[in-house]
Amino acid sequence: QVQLVESGGGLVQAGGSLRLSCAASRLPFSSYAMGWFRQAPGKERELVAAISSGGSTYYADSVKGRFTISRDNAKNTVYLQMNSLKPEDTAVYYCAAAPRGGRPVQKNEYAYWGQGTQVTVSS
Repeated sequence: QVQLVESGGGLVQAGGSLRLSCAASRLPFSSYAMGWFRQAPGKERELVAAISSGGSTYYADSVKGRFTISRDNAKNTVYLQMNSLKPEDTAVYYCAAAPRGGRPVQKNEYAYWGQGTQVTVSS
């Protein structure tokens, strides 16, 4: 069955950087759009960044200029490079896959989800 596994989360100080990875298996990866979501305690899960099968990207206003989403189809992996981290970036980050290759921005467009990885940014 389809599996998405995130890695790379951890504890960093404000201003620091982290690189998240999401490895996909049992999935025609290159045909899927991929997204990164995050959920802070007591808050709704929100889209952080998305990348289409053709490489078009979307970023939430709160992270634009600081985060970069990319994909390596040969490795079936999507990445989220996070720079200039702020305490408000603290959340569980989830990788998700959408079967339509466009640039999905709604949660219900994503069919598969990873287990999440914790990112904590201290002040």
